Amino acid sequence: MSAMRAIRVPLFAFLLTLFGGAVMAIEEPPYRLERQTGAYEVRDYPSLIVAETTVTGSQWGAANQGFRSLAAYIFGDNVTRGRIAMTAPVAQTPQTGEKIAMTAPVSQTPGSAGTWTIRFTMPRSWTLQTLPAPKDPRVRLLTTPPQRVAVLRFSGYALQGAVKSRSKELLAWAKAQHYTVTGPVTLAQYDPPWTLWFLRRNEVMAPISP
Repeated sequence: MSAMRAIRVPLFAFLLTLFGGAVMAIEEPPYRLERQTGAYEVRDYPSLIVAETTVTGSQWGAANQGFRSLAAYIFGDNVTRGRIAMTAPVAQTPQTGEKIAMTAPVSQTPGSAGTWTIRFTMPRSWTLQTLPAPKDPRVRLLTTPPQRVAVLRFSGYALQGAVKSRSKELLAWAKAQHYTVTGPVTLAQYDPPWTLWFLRRNEVMAPISP
């Protein structure tokens, strides 16, 4: 891996530093751990309030663009100019219909152009009624339904090849465990940009049933 490529990968996360030191001890969405087998987990998430935006481009180009819009919203680009605490992870999901050569047609091939949803989970202290409205019309506030997800954790930079490989492993595991994958694979990244590569926490997540 070249030094240039390693620098480019976490570029969208570097934007966090432009808005101050709001990345320490950040909140993560709650879940119930249903099952764990090595690096694989099955989690049950409750309904969550999220801010999201949909952008078009490569995996990393879309992440940059979407992160900018959402970071601007939580750091004051809203009707009250109020700040909202940063949470983790930053989630990136391809729109259904984009294909990947895996065990199920649920994700975009990393590196190709496509449509992606970038999402921040809002802190639990907020509701849809109390959250300030975004000024940017591309930013949406909504409530997600409860869902069960299969998860595979991995470390290092979330390079496109690594995301593709780990997604393939996750889908194969889910199939072997007789789960039905019901939606696209999401990439979740948890760490601020200065985290050393071998300490970084990434996850690929797929909604499943039962």
